[in-house]
Amino acid sequence: MYSDSDLEAAVVAGVLSPDTATALRNHVAARRNSPAVDEENFRLLTGFNDIFVAIAGVLLLAGAAQIGGQVHMAFGGGFVAAAAWGLAEYFTRVRRMALPSIIFLLAFVGGVFTTLAGILVPGGNVSDGDTLGAVLRAASAAGAGIAAWLHWRRFQVPITIAAGVAAGVGAVALLFVASVPAIETVIYAVMLILGIAVFAFAMYWDASDKTRTTRRSDVAFWLHLLAAPLLVHPVFQMLGLLDGNPSIPEAVVVILLYIAMGLVALAIDRRALLVSALGYVIYAMIALFSEFGAISLNVALAGFVIGSALLMLSAFWQTVRARVVGLLPDQLVKGLPATT
Repeated sequence: MYSDSDLEAAVVAGVLSPDTATALRNHVAARRNSPAVDEENFRLLTGFNDIFVAIAGVLLLAGAAQIGGQVHMAFGGGFVAAAAWGLAEYFTRVRRMALPSIIFLLAFVGGVFTTLAGILVPGGNVSDGDTLGAVLRAASAAGAGIAAWLHWRRFQVPITIAAGVAAGVGAVALLFVASVPAIETVIYAVMLILGIAVFAFAMYWDASDKTRTTRRSDVAFWLHLLAAPLLVHPVFQMLGLLDGNPSIPEAVVVILLYIAMGLVALAIDRRALLVSALGYVIYAMIALFSEFGAISLNVALAGFVIGSALLMLSAFWQTVRARVVGLLPDQLVKGLPATT
């Protein structure tokens, strides 16, 4: 089985021409009776060897963390970062294995953060009201973001950009916490603003590859996956929908918001928003069925209704999406993937 990343590498190496690669993608999409842009592919497994190497790599990295941690927290993080980079030199750069590459990237960025936090922050912990500690922790997160950028320059694993952005988001959030009182509503508002910024960045990568045929589309996928919880959780939290069993009006609001997110997901042809908010809408549906007396079957009914709706949406995704996109202004449609 060959992925889009393999085809892209073949084009770069001169083995295939861009036109041949595009024709192959279109042929495969036609056989599947689904447009190539709708596949929303991202590379995770190339075979069972990916799982085998991932398990072995996790064991090695866990051992390195434990051994180094016996000396100091910073040593544990440093050993993990060094080992993860070394493993990536072979399994990512030479073998181009997907799942191990993701694990080694996350281990490297996490290791760098742990090393810097262990050096800058005594004990690696920040207590409430410790402004200096929060600032130093933010500096550690920023350092992890720089490390992610260096990793991207060397290996170009698609999830790397999202990992670096996540580190940057963490740094900004920590700096904000250090500079203003910890008011929950304000913190959630900042999270929402950061989520909008990450979403816009994801759309920038998406707009540069509207046919979803290059690594840039994979980068956008991971960024959307990062942006989704930053957008969804603060909205529901600020509306007070997560404080306990929601009332019927509150549950209806959750469902209406989920429908709105579904329309956005259809327009941009990304399902991350729907997946991210799924837990909230299930929670709301369970509450609704409980209010109407179906207490013993509320979970089953919620799963049945939502699962059926999502499967129907998946089956007719492009048809529904074409109708949604047809209602949008032409200037906005130009930046979106094509419909069929």
